[in-house]
Amino acid sequence: ALMSHAVIVARELAIPCVIALEGATDLIPDGAMIEVDGTAGTVTLIET
Repeated sequence: ALMSHAVIVARELAIPCVIALEGATDLIPDGAMIEVDGTAGTVTLIET
């Protein structure tokens, strides 16, 4: 949601934020490098 706590905090701290990525914790391995595009709402796996 656009008014969730995570979104509000990220916006105030100018940190890119993408929420509601169903299954992301299963698909992205621990320690993986990712690129977050908060404007487009995408997360790209760079390397594992």
